[in-house]
Amino acid sequence: MAFLHLFIVNKSGGLIHHRSLSPRAPQIGTNEWLRIGSTFHSLHAIAAEASPLKTIEDGIEVIEGKGIILCCFQTRTGIKFVLTAEPGT
Repeated sequence: MAFLHLFIVNKSGGLIHHRSLSPRAPQIGTNEWLRIGSTFHSLHAIAAEASPLKTIEDGIEVIEGKGIILCCFQTRTGIKFVLTAEPGT
């Protein structure tokens, strides 16, 4: 059980920072990280628009899968801190 990756996305969808937090984390190239940051930003915005309840915290907060958990915290300025981890962490 471990944290795998941390990435930070700005309010316009650009990747600000990414860091591998575990030796077991998959190795991903820089271009893929840029695509992941941009895609996550777009999915987060779509989820916020599709939300039936409008709150400040709209969008994706947690995604749980069979082998990974993704948690997102969005600040009031629109910066997203996204952490991936193994289940049970």
